[in-house]
Amino acid sequence: MADSTTGARAVDRIDTGPRFTEDQAYRLNRMFRGSSTEEMLEAVIKDGLAGDVAAVSSFGAESAVLLHLIASIDRNVPVLFLETGKHFPETLSYRDMLVERLGLTNLINLYPDLDELQAKDETGLRWSYDPDGCCEIRKVKPLAKALSEFDASFTGRKAFQSSTRANLPRFEIDSSDAQGRLKINPLIDWDASHIAAYFVMHDLPPNPLVAQGFPSIGCSPCTHKVAPGEDPRSGRWKGWDKTECGIHTPLTEDGELPPGYEPFL
Repeated sequence: MADSTTGARAVDRIDTGPRFTEDQAYRLNRMFRGSSTEEMLEAVIKDGLAGDVAAVSSFGAESAVLLHLIASIDRNVPVLFLETGKHFPETLSYRDMLVERLGLTNLINLYPDLDELQAKDETGLRWSYDPDGCCEIRKVKPLAKALSEFDASFTGRKAFQSSTRANLPRFEIDSSDAQGRLKINPLIDWDASHIAAYFVMHDLPPNPLVAQGFPSIGCSPCTHKVAPGEDPRSGRWKGWDKTECGIHTPLTEDGELPPGYEPFL
């Protein structure tokens, strides 16, 4: 395209800057300090404060709460579900039932790359000797590809679930994304009693596996029952030095916040 004032051709430029910076995430945390989860979600979704946003859901033990909150504002918010090929049948049935119950209109099922599965997990048993590699193929890569189309994502993480989540803020920069995608944790300051009360108040159906002793639910080979009083996530990757699938990582290796962040703002 020519510049009308000089006759010279304008140089096309592609914006390669980050979607969000640490300073912007910090300001969002400050902006919503003292605000309810509902107020924050409505502002983010209706006012577009985080750009194009999607929810990432496992349709696990407590997923109905965040999905109900989002559906109450906009049922067409994209909901991304990782169809790993290793889920409990109960989880898949629960997904379908909850989508219908909440009237969600934009469920997107994400699948691992078939060629990579054939090359790296032909037997389907990689979980048994390399759970990190299995998660990379079936979760991390498919989600990263899908999220590249969005500016931000909602997660269902809560502080009480594990020590690695204890200090997370509501808004953070996704450490796995070089382009500065925003990760939003609307329920980070909700405790177990708050979650339980919301289920009762809105008559939400729980994942049927909860009643069978699974307070944290992932893929069936790597999810075990948890004894009363144990860390809810202690049944995930039992016997391995692994607490996250790779989608979510602590802000720092020891779970502490970097300078400038404050939890539960």
